[in-house]
Amino acid sequence: MRIVKWIFVVLATLAAVLVGGGYALSPKFTVVRSVTINAPADKVYPLVADPRGWKQWSVWNRRDPAMQVEYFGAPAGAGAGWSWKSKTQGDGRMSFTAAEPNRRLAYDLYFPDFGTTSKGDLTLAAEGHATKVTWTMDGDMGSNPLYRWFALNADSLVGKDFDAGLAGLKEVAEKP
Repeated sequence: MRIVKWIFVVLATLAAVLVGGGYALSPKFTVVRSVTINAPADKVYPLVADPRGWKQWSVWNRRDPAMQVEYFGAPAGAGAGWSWKSKTQGDGRMSFTAAEPNRRLAYDLYFPDFGTTSKGDLTLAAEGHATKVTWTMDGDMGSNPLYRWFALNADSLVGKDFDAGLAGLKEVAEKP
């Protein structure tokens, strides 16, 4: 009986730390990654401005080739978008909200499983004959204390996916 009581106390304490600690954490997060691509912006931009182009370089599409994707809106730039369903990568929807050809693409990202929305952008800056691409995402995990633990670790969790995606973008854009 004593062991059961001890286990209950440990579990209750752990739950209190997870929930209480979660409320103490900020729900907001930012992830930023950059890469320099040896190609001009006019070669890189179409790969990010057209949602169909993401399939060539996005790490999430590469992880799940069976991902169900639907495209909507404009073919590229502001108003374009796509939604996906994936057993391994989750479900989501990305809508491109602003576009400056060869300079910037902004988007809204929605994950129905979490009920959260993030905003992000990809900026392109000329560096000689190369292009520096910076990928930024700002999110808010809302009031759920357990999701706030994700916000605390978002940079390390999502950052590695950004790094892999930018490496894929570099690979595709630098092909002759």
